[in-house]
Amino acid sequence: MSTPLKSQAEILAKLGIQQLNPMQLAAQKAIDSSSEIILLSPTGTGKTLAFLLPLIQGLDATLEEIQIVIIVPSRELAIQIEQVMREMGTGFKVNAVYGGRTGSKDRIEIKHRPAVLVGTPGRVADHLRREAFDTAHIQTLVLDEFDKSLEIGFESEMKDILHLLPKVKKMLLTSATQGVEIPGFVRLKNPTIVDFLEEKITQLQVKKVLSPTKDKLDTLLALLGHLAGQNGIIFCNFKDSIERISDFLSDQGVSHGIFSGGMEQTDRERALIKFRNGTHQILLATDLAARGIDVPEIKFIIHYHLPLRSEEFIHRNGRTARMNTDGTAYVLHYEKESLPDFIGNLPVEKLTKSQLPKPSEWSTLFISGGRKDKISKGDVAGLFFKQGNLTKDQLGVIELKTDCAFVGVKTATLEDLLPKVNNVKLKEKKVRVSVI
Repeated sequence: MSTPLKSQAEILAKLGIQQLNPMQLAAQKAIDSSSEIILLSPTGTGKTLAFLLPLIQGLDATLEEIQIVIIVPSRELAIQIEQVMREMGTGFKVNAVYGGRTGSKDRIEIKHRPAVLVGTPGRVADHLRREAFDTAHIQTLVLDEFDKSLEIGFESEMKDILHLLPKVKKMLLTSATQGVEIPGFVRLKNPTIVDFLEEKITQLQVKKVLSPTKDKLDTLLALLGHLAGQNGIIFCNFKDSIERISDFLSDQGVSHGIFSGGMEQTDRERALIKFRNGTHQILLATDLAARGIDVPEIKFIIHYHLPLRSEEFIHRNGRTARMNTDGTAYVLHYEKESLPDFIGNLPVEKLTKSQLPKPSEWSTLFISGGRKDKISKGDVAGLFFKQGNLTKDQLGVIELKTDCAFVGVKTATLEDLLPKVNNVKLKEKKVRVSVI
């Protein structure tokens, strides 16, 4: 094991963060001084870093066993937390386990024990029942977005996890929802509550856009033209609606990605990667994307359909106007229908005539080598600069995974670039490079 970074200042510098926000400071104080903590804060305020920083400080660098288990409701959140911890550069190993991939892949990755294991309730419970690893040193359990895990039916798995981790001394529950009920099986005695849900997101504006017809596709197209050049998420309630809207946008030449529960995990991950690196500026999504996904700063969200509950309205809106940036949520509203009470009175946004969003100038490349091949982001950049002859402004976001990597490059470079970088050696591995 490499020597872990113990200095918080070093970790923050590596992440490019100058200082923690008030919620993160309050969370750190509570985690340092209490064995039971409930952290309540809106989506996008930095809860992951808020609990990782102080918990990592308590890890034993000489112990090669799992010491912290983090339970999350979705695969995307598991991957996101794993990525955040790796970017922190602590030297401690972290692994994410989740449904949608083989259990044997999990077992290979955790054979060399991570200090921190992140996973969905079903997959973590399965490993614990199989006694896949020693639990004697697991003293910290985090139930991240615990109410969402309960909401989607993981109560029995979460009960099993608590029963199978008898040595836990510190428990942390997080949520972005007001007034959530703490489940009795957690058996909290006297938790310290860090509540930042009342902190208003003053940069968020919510407006409605009137549609003269019940079918709102043409109004959506006009709104996207009005917002041309900005990135955002369009929320729908149904997978069928996403397919219909996607077909319509494709017919109009509007580039976009899709993110819903009906997709294969690989396709969902790739949709987010393309959204993060700018290949797609628009993401069509169900409420699966309302929280727990890692996406860039978003200038707008559009409610093509309104959610049924006010909580989901809040979570959707929380994808924009995050961390001191501004953003706008638009409600597409058929003018002859009434809005639900939880929406309130909204100002009407008048749409100006505008061109449709232009196709993105970025494409995404897949590289068939990753972290397990000892490949770093610097190695990938070097390949594209030296062999590919790209300039800095032609190379975009690099995302390194365990067994592969994804790179944003200017679309105009592809014809000359691909023959230079495909089927060449990167470190000791010959890699394939292809457009996805």
